[in-house]
Amino acid sequence: MIAAMARAATTSDVFNAIAEPQRREMLVLLRAGERPVTDLARELGMSQPRASKHLRVLREVGLVRDRKAGKQRLYGLDARGLRPVHEWTGGFERFWNESFDRLDAYVQDLKQARQEG
Repeated sequence: MIAAMARAATTSDVFNAIAEPQRREMLVLLRAGERPVTDLARELGMSQPRASKHLRVLREVGLVRDRKAGKQRLYGLDARGLRPVHEWTGGFERFWNESFDRLDAYVQDLKQARQEG
C-alpha cells in the first residue's frame, strides 16, 4: 500500500496556495471587500490563529494584501495574483468550447428529431 504524501508546504506557488479549500473560501469572502481576520475566522468556523496562517500563505503568494486600520489589520483580495491560474486554465478554453459546440449540435439534432417524429 502506498502512503499518501502531504503536499509540500510551499508558499511561493499560487496553485499550491489555492489547493486548500478554506483558502479558496477566504478569497471568495474577500471578493466583497476588506475584512479583519476575526470576521474571516468566524465566518469559516476556524480559530483566529488558523485563519491568520491561511492569510499569511495567501499574502505571500500575492493573493491578499493587508493594511493597518486602527487597532486591527484588514485583509483584502488582490486578484492580480490569480493571473497564472487564469492563464493556465485559459489553455483549456478550446477544449471546452469544442465540447459545448458538440453538445449544442447534439441538442439541436434531438430537437429536430422530435419535431419530425
